[in-house]
Amino acid sequence: MALSLKGKTILVTGGTGSFGSACVRRLLAGHDPAKVIVFSRDEWKQSELDARLGHDERLRCFLGDVRDRDRLQRAFAGVDVVVHAAALKQVPTLEYNPFEAVKTNIYGAQNVFDAAIDNGVERVVALSTDKASSPINLYGATKLVSDKLFVDANAYSARGETSFAVVRYGNVVNSRGSVIPLFRRLAADGVLPLTDERMTRFLITVEESVDFVLGRLLDMCGGELFVPKLPSVRIRDLAAAIAPEAEIRVVGIRPGEKLHEELVSTDDARRTRDARDFYVLEPESEWWHGHSWETEPLVPPDFRYTSDTNDRWLEGGELSEFVRRAEAEPLADHR
Repeated sequence: MALSLKGKTILVTGGTGSFGSACVRRLLAGHDPAKVIVFSRDEWKQSELDARLGHDERLRCFLGDVRDRDRLQRAFAGVDVVVHAAALKQVPTLEYNPFEAVKTNIYGAQNVFDAAIDNGVERVVALSTDKASSPINLYGATKLVSDKLFVDANAYSARGETSFAVVRYGNVVNSRGSVIPLFRRLAADGVLPLTDERMTRFLITVEESVDFVLGRLLDMCGGELFVPKLPSVRIRDLAAAIAPEAEIRVVGIRPGEKLHEELVSTDDARRTRDARDFYVLEPESEWWHGHSWETEPLVPPDFRYTSDTNDRWLEGGELSEFVRRAEAEPLADHR
């Protein structure tokens, strides 16, 4: 059933990151909410966000960490809708600090869905990552667990008062620490590092990710994992588009890094429906009955959605335009 956000109280965890701040801005500007609550750990970023948004009287900044169950319970009181964007996500850092990822990305996820159910939140949409499909690093593994927690949280919401769904997408191109700002910064030295010349990635801009998450928040039933149809790029082509005169230096794949990214695995294909602009991965649970997606066709049984086998590629002028558009968006931490 489609949802209107007008007059709702909406909470965004990780609300000062690149996605979170863009989402908060869009909610205030385009959806006429009663209140938007930013839940994050950094008071300085909260004050900066508040100033950038003109000290909007509908904005509330709530200091806290998703690891803190009691703080979440307090923050979720009176909340109608939650967008869960808080996570630890830097792959090399989390390979070195594995249990910190577990505490935020897994225990934090449980705290979020418990607080949502206990406080009668209507809908929760949680952000995931392509690294959660067939994961090979700790970040992807923790997000896979998180995805499953949120999908099956629908079974814990016994009276059906709270619905949960997950959105999984690719690399956010202009978040801090991502490849475009990295290449821009290193271009002045005339050398760009490339881990492997064959490497490909799915790409999405911050604003596109906000569009997709809010769209699925409005039309979710509860239990779905949504995947947008995204373009792929060869990282070597991306480097050439950003700094065509720079030398490309192959440095080798980092620990936990994939050569190509995957958004839907072959094992998930049997429960994946093609909804034109995106895929819907249905849960394998007794409580799922198809809902409004049952009219959408299932993908072929051998289907696999990966960045190297994609039928949509960013190349030439389209790639240059994509980079220009991404660079025009605000740069911030992606959490």
